[in-house]
Amino acid sequence: MNYFAHGRDHVERPYLLAGTAVPDWLSVVDRRMRVRGRRAEPYLADPDYRRADIAAGILQHLHDDQWFHQTRAFAELSLQLTLEIRGILPEDEGFRPSFLGHILVEILLDAVLIEQRPDRLDAYYASFETIDPRVVGEAVNDMASRRSDLLQAFIPRFLSERFLYDYLDDEKLLWRLNLVMRRVNLTRLPDRFLEILPEARRMIRLRRDELLTEGDFKHQSDFPTGALP
Repeated sequence: MNYFAHGRDHVERPYLLAGTAVPDWLSVVDRRMRVRGRRAEPYLADPDYRRADIAAGILQHLHDDQWFHQTRAFAELSLQLTLEIRGILPEDEGFRPSFLGHILVEILLDAVLIEQRPDRLDAYYASFETIDPRVVGEAVNDMASRRSDLLQAFIPRFLSERFLYDYLDDEKLLWRLNLVMRRVNLTRLPDRFLEILPEARRMIRLRRDELLTEGDFKHQSDFPTGALP
């Protein structure tokens, strides 16, 4: 899953929403900095509701990814998109097509959810505007495998960029994907990559409900949270 799929149902609880974004934020600011469930779980009982909600959001993200990546729809769509990418980039025999097949399912699921409820994305960003980046940064430093000052500074940038809106437009999405390629040291995608995006979007729309079917996994509502203010 990606940012919006993780957080769309939690916009009424800004710090829980922030927690759902933390693992993805850390993959941008410091890929060696990780949050694990065993480190976040003790903070569910933190007397500061903000820190408790951040922990709950992190656990929600980890839980979502666990079941999402085990769905049949995710496995099949990732493979289909990988094959499509290899077809349009036949010279690329490395890791890039499979990496793109994976992240495109997640990004385009966000795009489908946003196009169906654009008002929800507005609410998503409005909720983030109410959080204190310092509180989030300090809480994550306590829960993560290492400390960093980068996250606190990155959150305002995340809010100002609002790049999730770009997922709805193929050319803007390609530009965003090339930023990811640069960040992970993979070769830039050519403009002909745009040719596969309309069909890729259609594939994700058709299997949206399958991608969002959790099955028998424990739901976040079963996790306790700290005292509310």
